[in-house]
Amino acid sequence: MPIQDLFGQPLKAVNIGLESFAESLQAQGAAVQHVDWRPPLEGYVELTHTAAGVDIDAVNAEAVARIRSGRPLLVGMGVARDVIPGLGERMILHAGPPITWERMCGPTRGAVMGAAVYEGWAESYAQAAEMAAAGEFIFAPCHHHHAVGPMAGILSPSMPVFIVKNETYGNLAYATQNEGLGKVLRYGAYSDAVIAHLKWMEQTLYPALQAALKETGPIDLRSLLAQALHMGDEGHNRNRAGTSLLIRQLAPALIQTATKKAALEVLKFIDSNDHFFLNLSMPAVKAMLEPAEGLEGCTLLTVMARNGTDFGIRVAGLPDRWFTAPAPIVQGLWLPGYSEKDANPDIGDSAITETGGVGGFAMAAAPAIVRFVGGTASLAHSVTQEMYQITAGEHESFTIPALNFRGTPLGIDVRKVMATGSLPFINTGIAHKEPGIGMVGAGLVRAPKQCFEAAFQALRES
Repeated sequence: MPIQDLFGQPLKAVNIGLESFAESLQAQGAAVQHVDWRPPLEGYVELTHTAAGVDIDAVNAEAVARIRSGRPLLVGMGVARDVIPGLGERMILHAGPPITWERMCGPTRGAVMGAAVYEGWAESYAQAAEMAAAGEFIFAPCHHHHAVGPMAGILSPSMPVFIVKNETYGNLAYATQNEGLGKVLRYGAYSDAVIAHLKWMEQTLYPALQAALKETGPIDLRSLLAQALHMGDEGHNRNRAGTSLLIRQLAPALIQTATKKAALEVLKFIDSNDHFFLNLSMPAVKAMLEPAEGLEGCTLLTVMARNGTDFGIRVAGLPDRWFTAPAPIVQGLWLPGYSEKDANPDIGDSAITETGGVGGFAMAAAPAIVRFVGGTASLAHSVTQEMYQITAGEHESFTIPALNFRGTPLGIDVRKVMATGSLPFINTGIAHKEPGIGMVGAGLVRAPKQCFEAAFQALRES
């Protein structure tokens, strides 16, 4: 083609990297093929075997197989002090990696203060703060005790918890009952109304559910979550279908075992709280992930968690170590009267869902989630497609109808995150940065790259 004719041809472009460039060309009528490419993260080198000669791909395949084969069952309920290993008196579990009172963010402090009053350790919230500052409480991550907690994740000895058993491997996981949205303890709110609600959950909700579960027998949470994905949930911020399926399982037993008044209160509460199933999807996924911990040379994540100050990850092959970075600010949709200036950095153990292949990794199954957390339906689809690039396998039980029932991305591989520069995608709630206020929005965020750079360096050294 003569060069003078070349400039008369329609423009056809290939855009690599920043999608905004492609959008600008499309707005001008140009044909554009966008390639989602990022440079490898700093420090990346190919890593195929450990120093001891362990084949990393082989051990990662074993980890994926263990996670896939896990069958989490809701087997019962109990009071935290009676069932959670190592939970002592005056001990408070929290979300995310280890942290001291001095470094705790506002919502975590608020939740600790509320828990101390709830337990009767303090007569006022001010006294609770003084006691915490004086070192009168012991703090530990929920993950150190096979537990998970959304947002602040506060779990104290008197709180009722769900008991989830991985039938395949026998390990147990725990979580509290979900309080609902708004001004609740897990978002850092504390007040007489918050405490009264917790007491109702302890004295009415818990006994009713405990009796109903004895009547129903174990409930297969893997099956419920799989069905929920086919009904528009993603298992993190959209749990409408999961909660509805749970009600169907529990309602007959509740009516049979509880008083009419208690059954009515419990069913009305669960029906009004679409997030109730979150506190079951989280320990279900936790129970599925734990059997992968300790596999020598495994580069897959078993934990992503945030305490509102730090974002932390744990790697299966290095099970006793946390790799942390500052928790990022979430890009969100805001409740009336609030904005980004009110937001606390990312917080909660609920990213265990993404770690196990649902939540943000399954957004293609739940395009309606964007109405709660922001973004577009096309973003929900593209995020799931992107996450396949950083995972070692796919779920067999959790599938996505919109992707021809392809399994959700499973097994976040530190090596692939480093090689692609693509960071895990999380959808999440947002708490006010000050204690005592509660929920201010929900949104989207990516895990910070510093965690993966530090973990990758540790894997190379090991």
